[in-house]
Amino acid sequence: MNRTVLYVMIAIIALLCVGFFVDPEELAKLMGGNSRSESGSRDELTVHFIDVGQGDSILITAGDDSMLIDCGEIGKASVVENYLASQGVDHLDYVIGTHPHSDHMGCMDEIVNYYDIGELIIPHLPDKDIPTTKYFERFLDAAEARGLNMTEAKVGRKIPLGDGECEIIAPCSEKYSNTNNYSVGVIIRHGEKSFLLTGDAESLAEKEMLESGRVVDVDVYKAGHHGSDTSSSDEFLDKASPEIAVISCGVGNSYGHPSKSTIDQFKSRRIKVYRTDLSGTVTITSDGQELSVSTER
Repeated sequence: MNRTVLYVMIAIIALLCVGFFVDPEELAKLMGGNSRSESGSRDELTVHFIDVGQGDSILITAGDDSMLIDCGEIGKASVVENYLASQGVDHLDYVIGTHPHSDHMGCMDEIVNYYDIGELIIPHLPDKDIPTTKYFERFLDAAEARGLNMTEAKVGRKIPLGDGECEIIAPCSEKYSNTNNYSVGVIIRHGEKSFLLTGDAESLAEKEMLESGRVVDVDVYKAGHHGSDTSSSDEFLDKASPEIAVISCGVGNSYGHPSKSTIDQFKSRRIKVYRTDLSGTVTITSDGQELSVSTER
């Protein structure tokens, strides 16, 4: 056998053996490369707070993975679809409908019909709390027609998103008198950075999340219930201690969102506030160590 070929074979076998004992990142360095970027994260993770007026719609993209949380009011499907197209998103690995109010799930039937969806996640609702509204019935019909894998949110479940992870932290109970408290809450973690998204969860649901021990220091908080004074309680903010808050609300909305008391709470804690009614779509990107924020206007 040619000596050069023999030496190459020995080198390959040695590297394969090393691979059993060396961390993949270290092995990549030995091979002359690096499996992760200099920031320590293989992929960036971006959370897009889409301006859908008085409502919520949040897109999370990380590597090849995508998740959509809510879609806004009836008639907002084209806004969401156009935005996703601008980001190169043509399918959704996960869709979460936080709770059955029209400003969160009003056009969900159109989203279900438009995209290939890997999994659709909704909160458990007792029979008496399942809406009989037209938009929700259209959503259920669309999901059935597409044969979608629809699952109920389970606290503690972790969903991989690129180099990040989404953990479901709410709802913590099976029955509420207020539909807002059924909201699916999640924490998105990416390296050293984290995002807390709680739908319209109010003070009771926030208290339960605190008692579960899953809410700790986060970097970004999507203000509950559009900045209403029924959410973002003192205790919740003290524990979450975010540096950034994003409020999703419509220009001149009739609900008075966000409330002055909530804004004052954020100011007193020196939390930087971004609002979709003032800045349009807000985009926050994590490289695992730092965050960068951009706004539509």
